[in-house]
Amino acid sequence: MIDGLASRLEGEANRHWLRWTLLAWAVVAVFWLTTRWGAVHWLGLGDTDDNMRLMQVRGLLAGQGWYDLTQYRMNPPQGFNIHWSRIVDLPIAGLILLFKPFVGTAWAERLACGIAPILPLAVTMGGFAFVVRRLVAPLAYILTLIILLGAGGAMLMFMPMRIDHHGWQLACLSLTVAGLADARQVRGGVLVGLATAVSLNIGLEMLPYGAMAGAIITLRWVLDRAEARRLTAYALSLGGASAGGFAIFASNANQAMRCDALTPVWLTVLVLAGAKLFVMARVNPASRGVRLGMAVVAGAIIAVGFAWLFPQCLGRPEGVSPELQRTWLNNVREAKPIYSHPLRNALPIAALPIAGLIGAIIAAWRARREAIFAAWLPVALFTAFAVLMLLWQVRAGPAAQLLAVPGATALAWIVVPWCLGHRLMLVRVLGSVAAFLVISGMFAGLVLKWLPIDRPDKRAQIVNRANGRCPTIPAMAPLNRLRPSVIFTHVDLGPRLITLTHHYAVAGPYHRNGDAILDVHHAFTGSADQFRDIARAHGARLLLICPNMAESTVYRARSPNGFYAQLAKGKVPAWLVRVPLPKGSPLRLWRIDYAAAERSAR
Repeated sequence: MIDGLASRLEGEANRHWLRWTLLAWAVVAVFWLTTRWGAVHWLGLGDTDDNMRLMQVRGLLAGQGWYDLTQYRMNPPQGFNIHWSRIVDLPIAGLILLFKPFVGTAWAERLACGIAPILPLAVTMGGFAFVVRRLVAPLAYILTLIILLGAGGAMLMFMPMRIDHHGWQLACLSLTVAGLADARQVRGGVLVGLATAVSLNIGLEMLPYGAMAGAIITLRWVLDRAEARRLTAYALSLGGASAGGFAIFASNANQAMRCDALTPVWLTVLVLAGAKLFVMARVNPASRGVRLGMAVVAGAIIAVGFAWLFPQCLGRPEGVSPELQRTWLNNVREAKPIYSHPLRNALPIAALPIAGLIGAIIAAWRARREAIFAAWLPVALFTAFAVLMLLWQVRAGPAAQLLAVPGATALAWIVVPWCLGHRLMLVRVLGSVAAFLVISGMFAGLVLKWLPIDRPDKRAQIVNRANGRCPTIPAMAPLNRLRPSVIFTHVDLGPRLITLTHHYAVAGPYHRNGDAILDVHHAFTGSADQFRDIARAHGARLLLICPNMAESTVYRARSPNGFYAQLAKGKVPAWLVRVPLPKGSPLRLWRIDYAAAERSAR
């Protein structure tokens, strides 16, 4: 009877895998919303991009043009050039409109920001469940969902209030892997092409992965001309969806020949690449050598043409000035390689990708004489590529963790049953648990919790406390008692300031607006007179600082006698008039009295 019940449950889980995957997603969504309700209640958009995303949605709902993504509350009157697209705005805006009649605007925004990031997780879970069912075993998706939910760096991108675009791009990446592993060539090719095009229309962060996916599909065709249908479907969907997405979603600012978004530069590359791949697939010569030659020539033409037509894009895509790169961009932590980070940060990021790569290599080797090898090889190559990306920038961590899930599942599917079947109880119990913790990467969190590895010192704790307190509603709300003004504040505090108050900010951390960013840095590291001149040029009436905020430590370190360092020491110019804030406020606010400064200068 028990065996019969187990067999029926196994059959149910196998036949209705998508239903059970979505049910698991729903449970996770409810759990996350419940445990993170405090963040939802306090509109806890911790990242600058999350705040700017909400401001972009507010602008859309207030009637700002579909193709106008300028943020006019930054650096008025010209505003800030934001190079995003409207794709990610749509679910957030839709949820706000859905909830607004019932709970009002403020709570509609909170609920939308809580729910919207969880939506792409459903796509991600479904994509990887599909992959492992084909590559590992029909019921392996259950193990995959557990491993996936333990991938901390990746899961942070789907958490409530994480409304920036990374979650949707990771969902597109999961569909790319599903397309590569799909036995149905046309469906698989279309899936990879559409997922790549949507991801690139959202942003260029996944461009290397999109290029790798295209290279893998082309390589499969080179090795096996029967893959022509997959290549044809990929070429048409990539070129067509890229062009269609550009027409619908590219902002006015992205019509220029820029290198940091899907502009005419990259649209030309994608459409031309799609056209060439389509021709190659249609010709489909019988000789493998000829197919290889065609692929090499097509790649060379695209590379040479890109260098000739768009030489401005051969360096960093941001295209910033050397000073801005030296002063600001080079110090962005997520843009540094993983080996430059403390072990406490690097270990949780790298643990799962390394295990996943090992698992993918072993699984591909075991399947080398089977038909499934044609699907395992692309996944193994993709996983290896993701691990190598960590040596370039640590921001590749979430993608590397996601791409490691199939390999980690395959490895756990081999090792854990072996442990469970061992004759020694110690191996069966402790060995199985230890094996799963290591393969899933979850051991890293336990190691860091119990061992004194790179724990934050007292100074870091002070900085973390300031970073956590200053951008909160209780800290910012008193500013709304003052009439709307341009407030001169830290670059990283600007987006939160305009989200929670009716004031304007001078700058935010967005590279297309380098002059404003440099102005803030020059003002805080230069003399008091230099600050006053820069603030006057921006029309700033108030100065707001968050003592000990991470950004402020940079100003003090670079210029120990600069304007900000003097403020931190309590040396305040007479033309700064203290504006009282509630007791215990982590912020400091002054009114800039330009008239008093002019009188003292006489």
